[in-house]
Amino acid sequence: MPLSAYRNLRYEVQAGRARITLARPEKRNALSLALLRELHEAVWEADDDRRVHALVLRGAGTAFCAGYDLTPDPAERATGQEGQGDSGDDAAPRRGLDTIGDDAWHLQRAQRLRMALFDAHKPVVAQVHGHCLAGGTDLALLCDMVIAADDAVFGFPPARDLGVLPTQMWLYHVGPQWAKRLLLTGDTITGAEAAQIGLALKAVPPAQLEAEVEGLVDRLTRIDPELLALNKRAVNLGLELMGARTMQRIATELDAVGHRTASARRFVERVRSEGLRAAVAERDAPFGDGRARVEGPELRDAQGRLREDAQD
Repeated sequence: MPLSAYRNLRYEVQAGRARITLARPEKRNALSLALLRELHEAVWEADDDRRVHALVLRGAGTAFCAGYDLTPDPAERATGQEGQGDSGDDAAPRRGLDTIGDDAWHLQRAQRLRMALFDAHKPVVAQVHGHCLAGGTDLALLCDMVIAADDAVFGFPPARDLGVLPTQMWLYHVGPQWAKRLLLTGDTITGAEAAQIGLALKAVPPAQLEAEVEGLVDRLTRIDPELLALNKRAVNLGLELMGARTMQRIATELDAVGHRTASARRFVERVRSEGLRAAVAERDAPFGDGRARVEGPELRDAQGRLREDAQD
């Protein structure tokens, strides 16, 4: 794909790095199938460019990525989860979502596009600000290092009623207990807390986020890219020996089953009848502010919000 053809992201190469910026700020960079295809192409373009030692993945506007696009342009059929195919002969029959197998096929197609971040030979640094939710965490956790603003918000709220994470890297970053604590409730944590439990490498004040990422990449550009690739591969092979790649395939299959649960069906019906915003508000209302707390007690007020006076 020619670089000039990108519609959903910006791509630039400068000083030994490729910067890939998700560019759907009006939707907080929600992931469409079209965006994922462009991301896949951009990652491999950077991996093939001998000027590039490392990649930076970031988001335009107020968020890194707020999740998957659940209200896509009908021409895009955005996430690969909504049904009919979007290319080729219009007369050709396309997979829908009638069966678990069809659903898993769509999920796996989208996952193959995301996996470019993990599979690229060169290191990828995620620069996370604002919301990093649902599909946003799928992207960030496939990167090699995550640097976050300390007030960023990480979580997977759709786990409350819509399905299972279609990319399951949480376990490998935070261990089983924190993965369960956050994924079984859909609660969120801050960027500072994400760094405490290993979901992010580091968190810094928002004003210093870009400088922190660029400083890290400056150091990476001083290393022979072939050595960078070998050292990245050594760690990723270790993850694969721990089952990480197989787990991704299993995750899509579990998500396809999760889409058949009663709660997921109710959510989809609410979206159709009330709209996405209302459906999400109704889902999240019983969870108060929807936050977890990494350190200290989780004492809450009557509305389910964490009490800031209860941390000591």
